[in-house]
Amino acid sequence: MSTESQRPDPLFNQSLEKGLEVLRAFNAVHRTLTLAELAELTGMTKSSAQRTVHTLERLGYVDKHPQTRRFRLTPKVMEIGYNYLAADALIPVASPYLSQLANASGETANLTEPVGLDMVYVAQLMTAKHVPVLTPVGMRIPMYCTSSGRAYLSTLPDEQVRAMLGASALVRRTPATLTDAEAIFERVVACRSVGYACNEEELFLGDMGVGAPIVNNRGVAVGAVHVSPPASRWTMAEAQKKLGPLVVECAWAISRSIGH
Repeated sequence: MSTESQRPDPLFNQSLEKGLEVLRAFNAVHRTLTLAELAELTGMTKSSAQRTVHTLERLGYVDKHPQTRRFRLTPKVMEIGYNYLAADALIPVASPYLSQLANASGETANLTEPVGLDMVYVAQLMTAKHVPVLTPVGMRIPMYCTSSGRAYLSTLPDEQVRAMLGASALVRRTPATLTDAEAIFERVVACRSVGYACNEEELFLGDMGVGAPIVNNRGVAVGAVHVSPPASRWTMAEAQKKLGPLVVECAWAISRSIGH
């Protein structure tokens, strides 16, 4: 590590970092937390966690349950995420094409964008058909085992793809999850020739994926579009044959329409 990278950043605000760590500590597993639990999850001292959560409580992002006295997030937290969605120029451009994809495929159409080693749902056009797995806007999914993630990776140089797979925790989410980096790399490379990537029950049982990358006018990937055909209605071969071309067409139309 260089001397430059070891130097403390004089502009880095540790108090803000702690506040964000507290907000991120709450999730589907930890819906409510005690002060001690917050300190343990964030690696803070109890006094530091107390000051941070008190500040967030005063600002309205956290409150305390009147009976259990455990801390929980408030709906005000959603303002931050909504502000991103409202400012994201890709969403209004993609929405009509997602609607067309949902109508043509009969399946829910999704728009995701990269964040680190994950893809995040930023828009979704649902159909009336049963969806076995709930994947709401804001949810993060790992790149290595999803169609949208592999589609995004397919636009990157081989060296960068291998580095990102090497940095990923290749966890077996289901019995079908590929965890061998070389095997995943081969799936990413295959996407370049056919235009779309697949995931067959690798993230959730009963849920598949067919996704294609969205690139801007400089050829840089900015996201991916995918549908999640359930195994109860589709075989992977049927999904590739019928949904693959629809997803590629949708991603191409969005790519052609964006100007950034």
